[in-house]
Amino acid sequence: MYQYELARSGEALFRIRGHYLTAIVIIGALIAYQSGAVGPFASEGANQAWFWLSLAVASVGALIRVITSGYAAPGTSGNSKDAPVAAELNTSGPYSLVRNPLYVGRILNFTGIAMLSGSWVYGALVFLLAILVYERIAVFEEEFLRAEFVKAHAEWSAKVPFLLPRLCCWLKPKYPFWLGRCIRRENKKLFWLANALILNNFARHGFDIGLLPENPVWYYAWAALALTSLIVHLLRRFNTTFSDIS
Repeated sequence: MYQYELARSGEALFRIRGHYLTAIVIIGALIAYQSGAVGPFASEGANQAWFWLSLAVASVGALIRVITSGYAAPGTSGNSKDAPVAAELNTSGPYSLVRNPLYVGRILNFTGIAMLSGSWVYGALVFLLAILVYERIAVFEEEFLRAEFVKAHAEWSAKVPFLLPRLCCWLKPKYPFWLGRCIRRENKKLFWLANALILNNFARHGFDIGLLPENPVWYYAWAALALTSLIVHLLRRFNTTFSDIS
């Protein structure tokens, strides 16, 4: 009964999962604006360490998603907003270490982005909420996979952990890395990580352009990424470059 309730709540959360990242970035920027601090410490050195730790956590989460999306089997782990889709069961590559590597990446990515606000409370809260949310979404998706791949799923789930990756037994990915699909799926998420960096920095300066540093290297990097993201978006919308990529 508990598993059924998790799956049903996960189904509802699955349909709106595309909005979580936007909300986390915006709330984090508001916290940065209110506190004006890079980190939760009194020492500038400690706060700089907090910033780099936050960026590392967010980046590791994004990297996990990039690797997983690039090696996932065709017709799986897509961007469907209505229901899970799987032409086959992913069991190699990142899926040989944990059954839900995309969600492990998302939990870390969300947590790091929340930490970039400078608030350890917000970072901890987002970490806990992300686990609760993606645990339920993963249960909902596994309900679908269990029905589609009865024997294969039973064998796989018996030895591969649900959300906490094991440190052994890596299986070489079944398919080669697919860069086009990686760009198609993860471009927007990487852009939102850059948005978080810029918005938090801008917020700490009270959204005052006159207070920005003389050499705003992060803003230049963001502008380059924004242009790249726009090009990808236009190709998706008006070109066939990504038309056959789910």
